[in-house]
Amino acid sequence: MDTIQISGYIGALIVGLVLGLIGGGGSILTVPLLVYLLGYNPVVATAYSLFVVGTSSMVGTYQKHKKGLVDFKIGIVFSFPSFVAVYLSRRYLVPAIPETLFSIGDFELSKGMGIMIFFAIIMLLASISMIKKGKDEYLISKSQRYYKTFVQGLIIGTITGIVGAGGGFLYVPALVLWANIPMKKAVGTSLIIITINSLIGFMGDVQTLDIEWGFLLIFTLISILGIILGVSLSKFISGPKLKRSFGFFILIMAIYVIYKELKQY
Repeated sequence: MDTIQISGYIGALIVGLVLGLIGGGGSILTVPLLVYLLGYNPVVATAYSLFVVGTSSMVGTYQKHKKGLVDFKIGIVFSFPSFVAVYLSRRYLVPAIPETLFSIGDFELSKGMGIMIFFAIIMLLASISMIKKGKDEYLISKSQRYYKTFVQGLIIGTITGIVGAGGGFLYVPALVLWANIPMKKAVGTSLIIITINSLIGFMGDVQTLDIEWGFLLIFTLISILGIILGVSLSKFISGPKLKRSFGFFILIMAIYVIYKELKQY
């Protein structure tokens, strides 16, 4: 096992730790880790991310449920439209994206670069939504019309399908802002949505990609150890601090991804 592989597995532990603490962000670490450290193509990396984050989140859901921090009803309502969108995106939309999106002079925007930059833009928007407001400032009804939730689920599902994310960095803000769920419960509830979305999305990839199951399973097992540890540690961190930390974490990773993609030009 070489240094890069060891670093990759340490990264897998951190991925799980982040998922356990904030209910999202696993893919925000997993995709750059697989692309920039381990050298995977962005399309393959986003597929692997779905499996790692989905499987780890399943364990996290159980851990959070034992603490009474999962709202299954709201989780399922959000999950249904989004997992359909995630599957269709991974099965049909992502394979249909051309390898070269466009070129201007010496600059060429490839499929891989386009996915990573889109990923970073979504991360930036999510980070801003979590940093600029406190939970007490949200004036939102506890009941929202189902069609709005359905449309929101479709939109987030399509986005997370394209970028290969579980969607925690989008679902946690959505649950806090739209469903009026306290931060810590939003974290737990997001894990069930992430589990369903990610694993169903990965099913679309299995039909189009060759999967390195040996590496993927080891990486995932290490992430599961991390999420168990993260869930245990989350009880020592307050909701508002968790929310702001989540936002700043996403912001830093978004800037890093953009820097890495544009550095070659």
